[in-house]
Amino acid sequence: MKISTALKTLLGAAAWAAPAMTLPMMVHAESTVTTGTANLSAVAHVNFAVVIPKVLYLRVGTGSTYTGATPSLTNVGTVDTVTFSPAAGTVGNGTALAGTGGDLNNGVETAAIVSNSGSVTLTATATGALSDGAGDSIPYTQITTASAQLTSTTALPAPVLSNTTSNSVVLTAPATKLITEDAKWTFGYANSVSAPAGTYGATVANNGQVTYTATMP
Repeated sequence: MKISTALKTLLGAAAWAAPAMTLPMMVHAESTVTTGTANLSAVAHVNFAVVIPKVLYLRVGTGSTYTGATPSLTNVGTVDTVTFSPAAGTVGNGTALAGTGGDLNNGVETAAIVSNSGSVTLTATATGALSDGAGDSIPYTQITTASAQLTSTTALPAPVLSNTTSNSVVLTAPATKLITEDAKWTFGYANSVSAPAGTYGATVANNGQVTYTATMP
């Protein structure tokens, strides 16, 4: 097979250039020198850069420290359980119930968002109504969330739970783009529906887990 002169020339040039392309880029420190008998001046320059990573921290329940001089902002894998237990003869009578559990006890959870890159959108997602595994269910609209001030000036609002994905809660960032907002979220049970005896939710298989998701630009 014949190779054209132009192709041979191109291949030869590529082979010659390839080693040069693998050489590391040479970096020189800056220095200047001046000489003479009069007053002298020499100048050198240094460039500085500070790289701040994006941070988005979400806590609902047990979690790491996010306030104070040395917040940790670390991952904590504990998933809290809040339980509601209507007494016999009161199921579905419309009298709301407080829960047990939660990192602040009595069905109360710490909720917090810390971010540094603009507005944050918060949603809560369930995979269906609370199930007893036997074909019976209780809708997530029976579980209420009341938000109260914890340490921030404004209490972090809570998404309203549903059997799918809640309406979004949007935290609008100030000009600094920094957000630190928290609250005490008190979960309650509306107790306005009747249901057969059983344990509803409690496990992922029975749709007992809600996923809270925060997003930012």
